[in-house]
Amino acid sequence: MPLSRRIRNFLENTRKKKVDKEDEDGGSESNAAIKEQERLRKKVTNLIKKQKLPAVRQIVKGQDNTKPWVQDAKAKVGCHLIELLMRTAYIQPPADQLADTPPDIRPAFLHSFKTVVKENKKTGRRYGVIECDPLVRKGLERTARHMVIPYMPMLVPPVKWTGYDRGAYLFLPSYIMRTHGAKQQREAVKRTPTNQLEQVFEALDTLGYTKWRINKRVLNVVDRIWTSGGRLADMVDRNDVPFPEKPDTEDEALLRKWKWKVRSVKKENRERHSQRCDIELKLAVARRMKDEEGFYYPHNLDFRGRAYPMHPYLNHLGSDLCRGVLEFAEGRPLGRSGLNWLKIHLANLFAGGVDKLSLEGRLAFTENHLDDIFDSADRPLEGKRWWLKAEDPFQCLAVCIDLTEALRSSSPETFVSHMPVHQDGSCNGLQHYAALGRDKLGAAAVNLVAGEKPADVYSGIAGRVLDIMRIDAQKDPTVFPDALLAKILVNQVDRKLVKQTVMTSVYGVTYIGARDQIKRRLKERGVITDERELFVASCYAAKTTLTALGEMFQAARAIMSWLGECAKIIASENQPVSWTTPLRLPVVQPYRALGRHLIKTSLQVLTLQRETEKIMVKRQRTAFPPNFVHSLDGSHMMMTAIACKKAGLTFAGVHDSYWTHASDVDKMNKILREKFVELYEKPILENLLESFQQSFPALSFPPLPERGDFDLRDVLDSPYFFN
Repeated sequence: MPLSRRIRNFLENTRKKKVDKEDEDGGSESNAAIKEQERLRKKVTNLIKKQKLPAVRQIVKGQDNTKPWVQDAKAKVGCHLIELLMRTAYIQPPADQLADTPPDIRPAFLHSFKTVVKENKKTGRRYGVIECDPLVRKGLERTARHMVIPYMPMLVPPVKWTGYDRGAYLFLPSYIMRTHGAKQQREAVKRTPTNQLEQVFEALDTLGYTKWRINKRVLNVVDRIWTSGGRLADMVDRNDVPFPEKPDTEDEALLRKWKWKVRSVKKENRERHSQRCDIELKLAVARRMKDEEGFYYPHNLDFRGRAYPMHPYLNHLGSDLCRGVLEFAEGRPLGRSGLNWLKIHLANLFAGGVDKLSLEGRLAFTENHLDDIFDSADRPLEGKRWWLKAEDPFQCLAVCIDLTEALRSSSPETFVSHMPVHQDGSCNGLQHYAALGRDKLGAAAVNLVAGEKPADVYSGIAGRVLDIMRIDAQKDPTVFPDALLAKILVNQVDRKLVKQTVMTSVYGVTYIGARDQIKRRLKERGVITDERELFVASCYAAKTTLTALGEMFQAARAIMSWLGECAKIIASENQPVSWTTPLRLPVVQPYRALGRHLIKTSLQVLTLQRETEKIMVKRQRTAFPPNFVHSLDGSHMMMTAIACKKAGLTFAGVHDSYWTHASDVDKMNKILREKFVELYEKPILENLLESFQQSFPALSFPPLPERGDFDLRDVLDSPYFFN
């Protein structure tokens, strides 16, 4: 229940008890209880006057006996409110309507039933839908910027976290974990003693206390592009795709082709509409916050322990547009190292292979393009538009502006910069697996050891795939049919072909998933046009890529298999897989079979999904390896956040991308490496196995996979571990 309602109920109840006591002599309630209620009432009133809302919340929550509504009651009340809206909301007649004609007044919203047929399926399902009149929809599109967004960035620092539902926003309900209705996970966090979660609280508070502001110059460029129709810097076209004209023919083949084109255009326009709404919401928040001195993003966790801003639209986890218009509210002088890091950051954002050069190579790239950088800053839309060639154009533009101002100042090293500079892990999931398995070969492939330039794991896998295919291409096709496929594909193997499969390998990508990923890449190139041949070639390429991955990351595959096998053993007993992260946060996998629950309302019969007691064994098994690694990367980020705060650094984090001021990048780099080593010096897999054995003493678990002899402390001297 909202705090304001709880306060009102508390004040009314305490006033009522006082009146009842005065009216009834010899009532059952003691004078002491009445006096205590009166004392609390005065205390709450005084605290409200002093705006000490956390203290008010604590008192009224303890006095609130209101029971939460059950799901059925919420559904019935919600449907009745929708029904009242439909009865009372009408479209006003157009302004140009003639006075002598009946007014065209019609309902703004209608309830109806529709049968929805999914692609590649013959039968459909019948759904109740609420449709708004086209005029209402047009009006909403024009006024999207005026929508009420409840969880806005805060203008004051968030309330510090002290419990499951105590922290973050002053008035809005705030929960430390997004459990999405998973009761067992919610109860596990609620039961956890507060002192056990102190590090998690501190990390979330650190992230929430980072102060941001809007980069007005970049926002101005975004607004100009959007006003002129979008279509630049990855912004969607503001206009719909026109529908093809219906051919004047009775030829069934031509009509089928036309219908297919119409469906394709409808799909494209739906996607454009969705993207336009998304941009409007982001810009609405940016415009509302642009004149503020600064603002804050309260953070909470997903069930694995990864941190996210609670405001959903304009935040630093978002798109290039979001990141481009955000900067730190606090500025810091660049210093010599900061000026270099700002130049390196620009090269990283430009990407296109530049981000794979050595740090010196990236510095040289930026210095060789200073004229383009100055032109981008001075005339972003009228000039050469060099910044639009970047992989992250709006962020690139922001750095162009910052770097231009610094270099034109009388002393670039004393120039105060507000720009967040990123340091990103290289294929971070595999970095965690290499550390878990002490895998020397894997560690070298993902930059856990020092090198003259960054190792590119995607190019490494592509090279191994190419070697295998060249050998296969020499074989006799009558004995080895894949030899023909190898000859076709040998000129198609590159970094891009295998990148998605390598990236998702740590998330347990299957052979079918890898096949579909590679098929999409091959289809884009148009070298193989026959659909069957494309499918067979994709099968062979996927099999070869997974073989190369298995060779290069044997330890990672062994750990994934071990984690999956443990999960299968536990889930087969109809129990969810649960563990405690290195920061002592309890995690319970939520995957259970969903049952149907019917509720009869005034509108229609609603079918709601509800968790059952049946565990989804396969889902528990396949999800456990990636979820476990995500809980580890979340722990590393939070450990780094706490240490950066203690060192006096401004810190923001996006899972495996850590941000600070340019002048502080060297300090942050030292801290994040130390925290990674500290994390993996703990016996993580041993502790996990021990917790499984304690929770399920009757079950037999496989032995831990063998580990290599990689020295974790090599990470401390690796310049490209995060870069």
